[in-house]
Amino acid sequence: MTSNSPPRVLGRGSWAEARRIADVLRKETIGGALLLIGAVVALIWANSPWADRYHAMTAFTVGPHALHLDLPLAMWAADGLLAIFFFVAGLELKREFVAGDLRDPRRAAVPVAAAVGGVLVPALLYFVVNRGGAVQGWAVPTATDIAFALAVLAVIGRHLPSALRTFLLTLAVVDDLLAIVIIAIFYTAHLSLLPLLAAAVPLGLFALLVQRRVRSWWLLLPLAFATWALVHASGVHATVAGVLLAFAVPVLRSTGPGPGLAEHFEHRFRPISAGVAVPVFALMSAGVAVGGLDGLAQAARDPIAVGITLGLVAGKPIGILLATWLVARFTRARLDAGLAWIDVVGLAVLAGIGFTVSLLIGELAFGVGSDADGRVKIAVLAGSLIAAALATIILRTRNRAYRQLYEAEQVDRDRDDVPDVYQR
Repeated sequence: MTSNSPPRVLGRGSWAEARRIADVLRKETIGGALLLIGAVVALIWANSPWADRYHAMTAFTVGPHALHLDLPLAMWAADGLLAIFFFVAGLELKREFVAGDLRDPRRAAVPVAAAVGGVLVPALLYFVVNRGGAVQGWAVPTATDIAFALAVLAVIGRHLPSALRTFLLTLAVVDDLLAIVIIAIFYTAHLSLLPLLAAAVPLGLFALLVQRRVRSWWLLLPLAFATWALVHASGVHATVAGVLLAFAVPVLRSTGPGPGLAEHFEHRFRPISAGVAVPVFALMSAGVAVGGLDGLAQAARDPIAVGITLGLVAGKPIGILLATWLVARFTRARLDAGLAWIDVVGLAVLAGIGFTVSLLIGELAFGVGSDADGRVKIAVLAGSLIAAALATIILRTRNRAYRQLYEAEQVDRDRDDVPDVYQR
């Protein structure tokens, strides 16, 4: 797309970006399958005769007491492992806006606006349902779980056009950034300034080293851990440290072409994030005693559960669709050739799959192990499954069109390893 061409909704983007995103999505799809396995194991275990052993495992305390890091395993998963997840998300976001297709504000407008709409509307719906009650859970239905969503896409079909894959991934990355901002601002119970200010020292040293393109793990990992520990001690959720560290990493090489340090770190840590951090968090957090049909019926009448489910299933797609339509309306952006607004509907509904970050915010809002936290987990699981089922129905109706677009994107008549559609 040239600088004078009209902006596009769900544009295909460049070949380099499409190839990179395809590689990212392959890794995240595997992570999504592992996430689902972890969640299913947790649910079965928590509703089995051995439920006490599950809760004993998540509550088992480990870590150095002298550093005030003797934490339950569930908290290590939420505060520690998810910091890796947000580190990778921060690297991805910075790369998109510095060297990716989103460095063009016109291309960034649609996914950024869609992500904002996908946060505001579900939060509003939750607030309306719980007005005068448990309003602190307003942010639970605002998050999209990209790994879970990609696992659903893998079941639906493997021929999703690159424009849709790019939109979904970019939407999820911006969504993750909004989530970490919400966590830092609204879910900091107490703030200790001294540890927070002290965290600037290892963070600054980390930034200095990576700006000099230092890759030595024995230098960087201790500084990263010190930053994480001090942010944790400050009362700000420790996952914020992951984003701060990611934003310190340079995207571009100091000299010559080729991948920068951010891409190098992303390749190293994405398998750990997708294959270990998120699945283990799912195992530690998704275990909730459903209580049979009576428990489900009780949850269906609970305002917290209703607000979350409504936010995920209705609020997310409404917010994303409305924001996308408004951007298209006022910028006169057009859909890419071969795509229709029903495709935006399908992706918007798919974005209602909120799992990892939704569970994390639920724990922060209501406390780990509380009755309300249990209802949050049931609602997040139910809402995500409903969104997945609806998205499957919508997107499957377009499988034939997707296959044709996908096949067109593979044609390379001049055999220069760049598909012809990216050279027009």
